Amino acid sequence: MVSRCFTLHLSPHPHHSLSSPIFPKPKPNCPLATPLTPTPLTTTPTLKFQRCHKFQPMASKQPKISPQFDESRPDPTLTNDDLKPTKPADRTFSGLEMASLWVGLVVGVPTYYLAGSLVDLGMSWWQGIATVVAANVILLIPLVLTGHPGTRYGIPFPVLARSSFGIRGAHVPTLLRALVGCGWYGIETWIGGEAIFLLLPKSIKESQSLSQNLPWLGTSPLEFACFVVFWFVQLAIVWRGMEGIRKLEKYSAPILIILTSSLLIWAYVKAGGFGYMLSLSSKLSNSQFWSLFFPSLTANISFWATLALNIPDFTRYAKTQKDQVLGQIGLPVFMGLFTFVGLAVTSSTKVIFGHVISSPIQLLGQIGGVYTIVLAIIGISLATLTTNIAANVVAPANALVNLSPSKFTFKRGALLTALLGIAFQPWRLLKSSESFVYTWLVGYSALLGPIGGIILVDYYLIKRMNLCVNDLYSLSPRGEYYYSGGYNLAAMAALAVGIFPVVPGLLQKTGVLSYVPDLFVVIYNNAWFCSFFSAGILYWILSFLRGKQEDSQLIDPLINTT
Repeated sequence: MVSRCFTLHLSPHPHHSLSSPIFPKPKPNCPLATPLTPTPLTTTPTLKFQRCHKFQPMASKQPKISPQFDESRPDPTLTNDDLKPTKPADRTFSGLEMASLWVGLVVGVPTYYLAGSLVDLGMSWWQGIATVVAANVILLIPLVLTGHPGTRYGIPFPVLARSSFGIRGAHVPTLLRALVGCGWYGIETWIGGEAIFLLLPKSIKESQSLSQNLPWLGTSPLEFACFVVFWFVQLAIVWRGMEGIRKLEKYSAPILIILTSSLLIWAYVKAGGFGYMLSLSSKLSNSQFWSLFFPSLTANISFWATLALNIPDFTRYAKTQKDQVLGQIGLPVFMGLFTFVGLAVTSSTKVIFGHVISSPIQLLGQIGGVYTIVLAIIGISLATLTTNIAANVVAPANALVNLSPSKFTFKRGALLTALLGIAFQPWRLLKSSESFVYTWLVGYSALLGPIGGIILVDYYLIKRMNLCVNDLYSLSPRGEYYYSGGYNLAAMAALAVGIFPVVPGLLQKTGVLSYVPDLFVVIYNNAWFCSFFSAGILYWILSFLRGKQEDSQLIDPLINTT
């Protein structure tokens, strides 16, 4: 007896009808997009059974929860209120609010610092901006593609990962994404703590006992205390859940735009224009530029590759597919504009102060004036909050909920994320442009690239955008995504193959290995591209071979197919 869900491929042969009892019935929890209706024929069909991934999609203009999701059927170990598909009342993100989300994400110290790091490494100002924009145009493609199932089915990233990695196997990609998110959470929290440190009276900041670095800690007690204070401020906002995050992003966006524009105008007036920035030329030869360009492109893609994976966590709240697409187009635009601001203001400091100040926090401290400093603190804190909470809390929290829905809620997951952010010791990751761009950013792209490649190949080429939603919440061995004991071995193998070639280059970059062959250096410098495509292609091949094997096993031996 065949225990899977099927579609029928018919080719005519004489004398049987479609009402024959030999036709298997589709599983109740995996209904077909178009029901099979008996049609009078005078010929006998040749039957070929295939697993069914059909699903009645949500309308693009009037999204609604699919009638195929039965709230009484999900396994309690696989779902809670944070993982269930969103209901119509939850679909509150318009295109403008999706764009506001990106404003809040982009306007922040790391983005300001990123293009400046490229110039610091030898690029001209326009080469730095072009590299950032090119990376984000490339990244826009997986962002929109991965966002589609979130809007269509109302499911978060951990649930989407079940369709390709298996019900239990999904823990691997979601926890890898969570690990990167925890690291970023720590980095952003450290930046917010620096803003608080800036506001402190000079007498406290110069205190010998509080401001002296502790070798075992890697920073001073005072800076660490500011870090902890900002850590608690963020947690208070996260405790309100997704609706609190939506409102924070929506109302912060115009404030951040005004503050950024004010800083740019100040720099332009004080420096008498952007002449110095426009005169900055590349310090690199042609060969040196290209050897720097590709790892820099990878680093910039990695910058938002985290969101390219778990973007369904946000697009599941979008009103329509049009809203999620239009909102995400803002990414390369906002990234290009803000990196221009970062480079323009940084270069103007050479004219204004006689030396370059690359950190916006240090710059705002140099401007002086109580009102200016207070406004700066508000701006930096707001920018850090909007980026950190949306980009680095939602994914790890949902991953932990997916790990054990009965033990973790979104709030508990967010708390653990915040604690792990401290363990990453972010003050060490930010110690130089080299460690930030080429160790942290490029390094973790090797983890995220293959996950994205596998999920996109599975959703678009294997499943053809059709998912059985009930089976995403089922531990039944007959479930569509149970695979082998809950793990899709093809996805696991492809993930390992995607990550492994990047490891030698990472070990050399971190100083564990003193030498690796040039091939591994090239692979590491292009880590996201190599891992994304190698894992995706291998997964497609393995799935194709598995599908052919299953098709041959599912042909009914009682039917003559000659």
